[in-house]
Amino acid sequence: MSDYEEEPHFESEGDDGASMTYPVPASSIRKNGHLVIKGRPCKVVDIKTKTGKHGDKNHHFVGIDIFNLIKKLEDTVPSFDNVDVPRVNRNDYQLINIEDGFIDAFNEGKDLFVSVISAMGEEQIISVKDAPRGY
Repeated sequence: MSDYEEEPHFESEGDDGASMTYPVPASSIRKNGHLVIKGRPCKVVDIKTKTGKHGDKNHHFVGIDIFNLIKKLEDTVPSFDNVDVPRVNRNDYQLINIEDGFIDAFNEGKDLFVSVISAMGEEQIISVKDAPRGY
């Protein structure tokens, strides 16, 4: 017979947010890819490679926050350093209910689909479309 009255519980020692991003070498980031800049998930819109006075290369990244499309962020990173890439997901859902009537077409009785982008614990509807005919 065990001395324990219930099953032992083990907690993970990893960081809860560890799976929200993953590291890659700065030199592997490409335009239109994703990158975390100043703690925000961004779409990379420009990359410039500069060689320093000791021959080392730095990458200057310009990105647009994927949740605030007018917020531009920049960072410069040595090419041999790792940078964080956010896990960005896009899902489509049929809209079956909405509070506060934010989408007029739904209030008019239309069948709609919404596209939701998510990254780093945030979600946002990025588009609303009419359901296909016969749906």
